[in-house]
Amino acid sequence: MSSVNKSILLVDDDQEIRELLETYLTRAGFQVRATADGAGFRQALNEAPSDLVILDVMLPDEDGFSLCRWVRQHPRQAQVPIIMLTASSDEADRVIGLELGADDYLGKPFSPRELQARIKALLRRAQFAHERSGSEVLAFDDWRLDMVSHRLFHADGEEVILSGADFALLKLFLDHPQQILDRDTIGNATRGRDLMPLDRIVDMAVSRLRQRLRDTEKPPRLIRTVRGSGYQLAANVVAGNGH
Repeated sequence: MSSVNKSILLVDDDQEIRELLETYLTRAGFQVRATADGAGFRQALNEAPSDLVILDVMLPDEDGFSLCRWVRQHPRQAQVPIIMLTASSDEADRVIGLELGADDYLGKPFSPRELQARIKALLRRAQFAHERSGSEVLAFDDWRLDMVSHRLFHADGEEVILSGADFALLKLFLDHPQQILDRDTIGNATRGRDLMPLDRIVDMAVSRLRQRLRDTEKPPRLIRTVRGSGYQLAANVVAGNGH
């Protein structure tokens, strides 16, 4: 996938890292805007949309978690892919970021080449989801998913905001109802990359999606855990036109 005309908004208070990434990603063909704090990030995203954002967790005025939460509630940018930069040794940061709707994380120190690979994987996924959307609505259990707007509606009228990662995972389950999907399949389809050993990103993504779908019973009723195998959507899926 070409990076030409794809825009990235980066926030990191480390000037050296910020300038390094801005130079590296610009040379790779991306349009990069970089800010040093949360206030600058909020202003930049409100002024112009981005195709992907990169959030450092530790910032001088507010942390990346609050910015991630704010993006996921943004009226125009709620579905933008988010990569969080975290302390490599702190798994808690990664878990919190994923729960708040981050699409991927990268521990510091990292190589710019690895970051670029993560960026391209998420942009490919976003483009693929857009091309596959069509005009249909998928109905399952008490839910309806609009494939154009990525809006999820419950039978009682509630609308649930989905991140790009939420949508990609739900779409994967809806494409394969009643089938057991292993963690590697889910990781490749929703993250665009292979999982690393002890990588909890799939488990956290499933847990987050269950929350969105009110699937919080013990054991879960809608997205079942198949021990030693993976996860299964235990619902029938019907395609319609939204009427």
